[in-house]
Amino acid sequence: MWLFVFFDLPTNTKTERKAASTFRKKLLKDGFSMMQYSVYIRHCPSRESADVHKTRVKNFLANKGLVSILMVTDKQFGMIMNFWGTSTSKPKQKPRPQLELF
Repeated sequence: MWLFVFFDLPTNTKTERKAASTFRKKLLKDGFSMMQYSVYIRHCPSRESADVHKTRVKNFLANKGLVSILMVTDKQFGMIMNFWGTSTSKPKQKPRPQLELF
């Protein structure tokens, strides 16, 4: 099982920023990895383990904001498609020609 935690927490005040940061740190401490800035994922070997971590996330909740939890199977997670933008860096220089000896 894979757990996805999606969240949109307010960060307008210093107190809200601290609460959002604390929430992210607790997710990391519980074994989640950041997939995107507000999307964290964690692999769980069983549904029972996933239920334990869902309960922990509920206990991490801040007073404000939206948090969603999605559970998917390994097979469903294996069908994910990720796309990264193309690089805008300069092309590498061509290697110098080498001397060939026969």
